[in-house]
Amino acid sequence: MSGRLIDVTASAYQFPLLIKHLLHSSMLHAADQEIVYRDQKRFTYHMLRDRVGRLAGGLKELGVRPGDTVGVMDWDTHRFLEAFFAVPMMGAILQTVNVRLSHEQIIYTIEHAGATTLLVNDEFLGLLAEIRPRLTKVRTIVVMSDNESYVLREEGVAGHYEDMLAAASPEYDFPDIDENTQATTFYTSGTTGAPKGVYFSHRQMVLHTISELAAFGMAPKQGRFHSESVYMPITPMFHVHAWGFPYAATAAGAKQVYPGRYLPDLLLKLIKNEGVTFTHCVPTILLMLLDAPASADTDLSGLTMVIGGAALPKMLALRAMARGIDIFTGYGMSETGPVLTLAHLKASMLSGVADDEVNFRTKTGRPIPLVDIRVVDSDMKDVAHDGKASGEIVVRAPWLTQGYYQNPSASEDLWHGGYLHTNDIANMSPHGYLQITDRIKDVIKSGGEWISSLELEDIIMKAPGVKEAAVIGVKDEKWGERPVALVVRDYQADEAPTENAIKAHVGGFVDAGVISKFGVPQTILFVDQLDRTSVGKIDKKLLRTRYTQDE
Repeated sequence: MSGRLIDVTASAYQFPLLIKHLLHSSMLHAADQEIVYRDQKRFTYHMLRDRVGRLAGGLKELGVRPGDTVGVMDWDTHRFLEAFFAVPMMGAILQTVNVRLSHEQIIYTIEHAGATTLLVNDEFLGLLAEIRPRLTKVRTIVVMSDNESYVLREEGVAGHYEDMLAAASPEYDFPDIDENTQATTFYTSGTTGAPKGVYFSHRQMVLHTISELAAFGMAPKQGRFHSESVYMPITPMFHVHAWGFPYAATAAGAKQVYPGRYLPDLLLKLIKNEGVTFTHCVPTILLMLLDAPASADTDLSGLTMVIGGAALPKMLALRAMARGIDIFTGYGMSETGPVLTLAHLKASMLSGVADDEVNFRTKTGRPIPLVDIRVVDSDMKDVAHDGKASGEIVVRAPWLTQGYYQNPSASEDLWHGGYLHTNDIANMSPHGYLQITDRIKDVIKSGGEWISSLELEDIIMKAPGVKEAAVIGVKDEKWGERPVALVVRDYQADEAPTENAIKAHVGGFVDAGVISKFGVPQTILFVDQLDRTSVGKIDKKLLRTRYTQDE
């Protein structure tokens, strides 16, 4: 049974939710706002709109048609921002190619997506030369370079990006298309089998942008993002749309700073010189910034930072807070486009005492507007919202991928029961704060109890002299599984940690009733670094393969 539909005047404009409409407001009130690329280029929103039109016109001249896929292989540049808009606005599909995948995986993703045109940063021309013979669907390659007088010497290249834009008209007439038209696609990092393609429509990207802006604008005092913020991504633009912020920042008319390839000293220089006030990254990048020599001479107070992609250890959060960074967690995944929750603090939680606030700042957070999030048992029944009962996070929101591209069986698994299954284990507090305790595949089952690898890692990170830690489960004949801790020493600490010292440290949390006796790792392995995925997450699948029980 349905209600009464509204009457529609024949000449009324229906206003489909399209990416092009994100530009309307900012082009009026922020036409002269700056967009900065490294220390090399400055231009305005008005010029951005000009270049977006030229890019679409140039691609059309090269034969790109609605429905075609255009792949981009680039760092975080102004050119990538232009492609974020121009490609989907002309009815084509933007593929953000993860250049940190293996060569085989890059070939697979470009071929699987069916990209016919590639925009390629000249840093990747060597890689392209190796894989080009196996890219059977790619017809056209355009080279992008920081050197605008770049001389093309590569065979099979259609031209230079800047030459293409210079030859095209800025007056491209972007048509109204169905809001459910596919706008973007990219691939999961593929830690379990081949990368899976996720895809998003114009409608989904617009609704994600609006909800993201609403969520950050609703924050009472802490964790805000607004039109006078100065935004710089430190999450790759090839990964989940850089969490949607290039769209949100442009819609808001905020100043934007694009750093290209991530170099710690350059990032710190841009934060200082451009007055960056808002960014987002994974814990690894934050650690890299705090440890960089130039960090000591950079005032980081006034910087708001959202951490996602992996759990934010409390000790790392405290280090950031000591530098004046307004740090907190955001949660999402490739399949969710990505933002689902934010660990914003209510005004009453802002005590000014770091040890109190850090417990809330490192939570998984509360759902943003339009997100229906549940924690369920194996029968899809909600668990108690008492901050203790655990279950899987399942979710509905307007911007979730509707499946995996050309993978119907995995798509059905993802969506069985009508909710998207995250494979994350969590609990929910009475006030609606979500706390992830582990990934389903990373939970350690020992002595009949579940041990949270994330909780154990957080405890170990509090031990003196520990820089990073990862906990994995290894098979044990008696207990089923036992935890093994992989620890990276902090060589700047006064005293190097030992295996016995870390076990004694963890044992103190057993005595306090925080964890069970099975949570004390049977083995501590000191390593130089932890294996990571292409987007900087700790790769526990690879760690489990490398550090077997025998080792």
